[in-house]
Amino acid sequence: MNKIRLILYMAIVFGIFSCSKARETNSSEPVTEDLESNVPDTVVHSIPINYSGAIESLSADQKMQIKNYEDILELFEKLNYTPEAWQSGIREVPRVYLTLIGDRWGKTTSQEITVLLKKQLFFRGIAPLVLKSNELILKDRDRLKNILKSFNEEKALQDEMDKKWILKLAALYKVTVENGEISSSVLDELWKRVDIIPPSLALSQSAEESGWGTSRFAASGNALYGQWTWGSNAMVPEQQRKELGNYGIAAFETLQESVSAYMLNLNTHNAYAALRDKRAELRRSGEKITGSVLAEQLTKYSERGEEYVKGLKSLMEYNRLSPADDAYLSKDPPIFLIPKAE
Repeated sequence: MNKIRLILYMAIVFGIFSCSKARETNSSEPVTEDLESNVPDTVVHSIPINYSGAIESLSADQKMQIKNYEDILELFEKLNYTPEAWQSGIREVPRVYLTLIGDRWGKTTSQEITVLLKKQLFFRGIAPLVLKSNELILKDRDRLKNILKSFNEEKALQDEMDKKWILKLAALYKVTVENGEISSSVLDELWKRVDIIPPSLALSQSAEESGWGTSRFAASGNALYGQWTWGSNAMVPEQQRKELGNYGIAAFETLQESVSAYMLNLNTHNAYAALRDKRAELRRSGEKITGSVLAEQLTKYSERGEEYVKGLKSLMEYNRLSPADDAYLSKDPPIFLIPKAE
């Protein structure tokens, strides 16, 4: 099966339609990597987008063909990834990765099922992607921690590979390195930026920005967070504000790419410096990093300002998302959902 056919088949299964209001962000070019790379580098963009080749190499138990949402529910039941398990306190999430969203979810499925089931499917489908993106970020953070320790002990970086890696990471996270000299201020700023986004926040924003995955942009380009772009892959809003330029909504090849780009945006854009400062403050004091606390720093994510923040916090509270901040991925191999051709 070639890549184009695979993507088309996936688009048949995961569908969507509705309109989400755009948010101002910057986008970055993705780096193509194999699935579940064992040695990730600048891993925020080590995203599994090379599906056509990688899926063929997976074992049979790592792939599942599906034709509708009932197949997904059946798999979730088998893996004990259920509302009942969650309510009992189980926070382990299986590595079941949705790849694309197409038309069916928004046009038919989401309208034929109950609101409760729609929300449950959406959150359980997106949560593994959020946790995966955070897992990749933490791998970078762990390496950065070791480099910081070495730098503080020796007052310089001796390892050339570490130097190259830091320069690459700084470019990705938009930290200025004057004349290629890696200073303590550069490393400190990276330490503040290379960090997780609480799952409860990522889940609530994806629901808010994509209309529970039913927006036109989610259907056309796996856009869960309404990120603005001026690139060639921009999807033009129906009511584009011409005074702001020829902007559009960034399209992504996979849902994983959309989630990782969203996290990179919060970790780099000047508009969200307050969020990063608050997160660093929580780290220093040993307090838990929660979506509810960091949401208060997102008044610039939307023109609605404080009302947007109130809406996010209300969504988190009503849907009881705070326990998601304690969730973690299982150690089992990943499962990729392959739609059956109709």
